[in-house]
Amino acid sequence: MKQVTKRNGQKEEFNFEKIKIAVGKAIGSQDSNKWETTTGKLIGPVLVQALKTGVNNLFSDQDGEVSVEDIQDVVERIMMVNEYYDAAKRYILYREKHSEIRNEADRNILFIDNYVKSDNTANATIDDNSNVSNHNIAVLNAEIHKENNQQTNYRLLENKIKELYPEFDSKQMMRDFNSIMYLHDSSSQIGMPYCVAITMYPFLNNGIKDLGGLSAKPNSLESFCGIFINMVFAIAAQYKGAVATPSFILAMDWFCRKEWGEDYYNRSSEQVILGNKPRNIKQQIEQYFQQVTYSINQPASARGGQSCFWNISIFDKEFFNTMYGEFYFPDKTKASWNSFNWLQKLYLHWLNQERLKCVLTFPVISVALIYKDNKFVDEELFKYACKEYSEGNSFFTYINDSPESLSSCCRLSSKLSKPQFNFTNGQVGEMTGSKNVITLDLNRIIQDCNRNYNIKQHGKWKDNSSFISNYLIAILDRVYKYQTAYNACLTHLYDKGLLTAYNAGFIDLRKQYLTIGINGLNQAAEFLGIKCNKNDDYKEFCNLIFTTIKEQNALHKTKDLMFNTEFTP
Repeated sequence: MKQVTKRNGQKEEFNFEKIKIAVGKAIGSQDSNKWETTTGKLIGPVLVQALKTGVNNLFSDQDGEVSVEDIQDVVERIMMVNEYYDAAKRYILYREKHSEIRNEADRNILFIDNYVKSDNTANATIDDNSNVSNHNIAVLNAEIHKENNQQTNYRLLENKIKELYPEFDSKQMMRDFNSIMYLHDSSSQIGMPYCVAITMYPFLNNGIKDLGGLSAKPNSLESFCGIFINMVFAIAAQYKGAVATPSFILAMDWFCRKEWGEDYYNRSSEQVILGNKPRNIKQQIEQYFQQVTYSINQPASARGGQSCFWNISIFDKEFFNTMYGEFYFPDKTKASWNSFNWLQKLYLHWLNQERLKCVLTFPVISVALIYKDNKFVDEELFKYACKEYSEGNSFFTYINDSPESLSSCCRLSSKLSKPQFNFTNGQVGEMTGSKNVITLDLNRIIQDCNRNYNIKQHGKWKDNSSFISNYLIAILDRVYKYQTAYNACLTHLYDKGLLTAYNAGFIDLRKQYLTIGINGLNQAAEFLGIKCNKNDDYKEFCNLIFTTIKEQNALHKTKDLMFNTEFTP
């Protein structure tokens, strides 16, 4: 009996009819009398006999037991010999396609096996930036696609580079990504922007309907909190990274004032709920804090089993006046500093106390303070932040001498084009963020520069600073091509209506940055013999790197493209 060894190692009895069916599919007919060669000959029966003879000889040579692959090799060869060239090509392509499907299935099975055996998700996924804490079937199904996502994102970017820069060697991109730079979250979902700080005005006007949701605009404090949670998840599902809602406290304060009056914060001990669990205003607000915070920290399927990366802001009075001094809510009322400030301090303190009970990763909070003439302008908020720090609270503090420079959701400092709520930049600003992040490995770049120009051997690095600057500029020129191509990919998706957060007015694509990350600065300095502490050599080296990138960012800025720089882990 003739035995065929299948790809999974199992054996089955040989059946010639399977060969005829496969060849018939390649030729386009199951009637062998109609099998026409590429040159127009009707010699189907001749081919059938040749296939039988060839396969029989194969079994004879291998003592009656052969593999599927060996049989298919014989079929290909005999089809070519008998001038069935076009059909043979289709047969070969069919084999390759099914081989790819089998290989993909094998890779997935291997991933599942590794995931099941791993202690946590990070040990099984290719995504080094994964912040998934759960280890379950939902996370497995999100992580299993990341290798394919990464290759698809690379291919989309490479194709766009070919389109925009036909003279440029597009293969250089992968050489760069595999050596001196890193495309952030390339394995995340396909075609997404990176991170965003939104304005909530569209939410206050129309809920999340313009995002594809069902919820209309909130009309009470209770509905605000519920629909706000839905909005954060809806926005986060369209981004790789953080979603910042700098005006969360501002909007909540508006609904508190609508609910209990303009002076509610002065009557916080006033009872508002009767019955089995009576609550005063402050307790009810804290109940809403709990609802929002715990809900957003809940892992979600739209995030691959991760929770939303959520940022909010705390403002001193001068920042508040710059951001919201002329801000009007949909009912034509203005923002109120006194009630807003009371509410933001309450949330900052409440969150710290709540974290003593439960690990709450989000929100990441930034406190923005103005420092002028050797003192903090809003001393009261400064002292409150110090008190919170002394009690173990954890948040970023952004200090500047002007409210017209704000920190981004990636902790960047950028000048405002206009000191209004919808023109600000950053985690403590609205309508900004990063469309894409590419990080440079400065340590690798400086060492490569030294191999090319011997900058260490030919005198001190200062004498060769022009070599370093020019070498970095040549690399940056490629980075701007990659970033411009990524922006073009996003613009295409926006034009087709797929980026609904932009279409709905939560963010403007032109107000987000294309970010160049910096990593390995200190290692690069140490390679050049520079000590990384407060000394002139280190200052000059940092100034050389930062000035070079800053100048190039400005040179490449257009009405549609803005570039900035950040330190990345």
